[in-house]
Amino acid sequence: MAEMPLLEVQSLRKAFGQVQAVAGVSFQLRPGERCALIGPNGAGKSTLMHLLAGQLRADAGSVCFRGAPIAGLAPHQISRRGMGRTFQVTAVFGSLTATENVQVALLSHRRESRSLSRAAVARQRGPALALLSGVGLGDRADAVSTTLPFGDLKRLELAVALAGEPVLLLLDEPTAGLAPGERLDLMALVGRLVGERGLTVLFTEHDMDVVFASAERILVMHEGQLIAEGPPATVRADPRVQAIYLGEQP
Repeated sequence: MAEMPLLEVQSLRKAFGQVQAVAGVSFQLRPGERCALIGPNGAGKSTLMHLLAGQLRADAGSVCFRGAPIAGLAPHQISRRGMGRTFQVTAVFGSLTATENVQVALLSHRRESRSLSRAAVARQRGPALALLSGVGLGDRADAVSTTLPFGDLKRLELAVALAGEPVLLLLDEPTAGLAPGERLDLMALVGRLVGERGLTVLFTEHDMDVVFASAERILVMHEGQLIAEGPPATVRADPRVQAIYLGEQP
């Protein structure tokens, strides 16, 4: 019996005026898969991520997650079903410490955020420190977020996403702004977390070294449509990908 897809997207569409940002996209994600979503600027990758996570409402099409439809649900409702995400621009509270950022995320996930009492926050310090250690920030736990280097902010945002106990992680440009060595280190961390936690990951990325080193399968978008998908070797050899995205002659 075939394994049920963790995520199933059918004919998803989103337009902004006359621009079809996402134009009939369909794909599936299998449990435990690491899948990259690539394409040139303006291809529709971030719009697709927003549609999946509930930041945008689709004009048409369907999204099923863990066997249930989620299109039209609010982001917090989708998150509580097991989908976490990070953004191109890090989204953490700059005035809070690394630990406090994760504590707030834990309280939100456990539906205690309306009662930010000292006792409620204190209960989450141990779990928050464990998450920070897991992403390599154990020694920066009490640093205010605005003092952290950019690479550490990326790790902090990952810890915040993990606080929601996701089974699927959407990572939008996780290595943007990082030096080449930091990019591979961060994706190696993601790969380790996938193994340890049984996560499925869909990530957007422009660095092809990162993509081909980190992804088991690649989806390629161009002008709002999927033009190719498959394992890295297949996508690398696709003439359309070479001409449109990789800038090579077919």
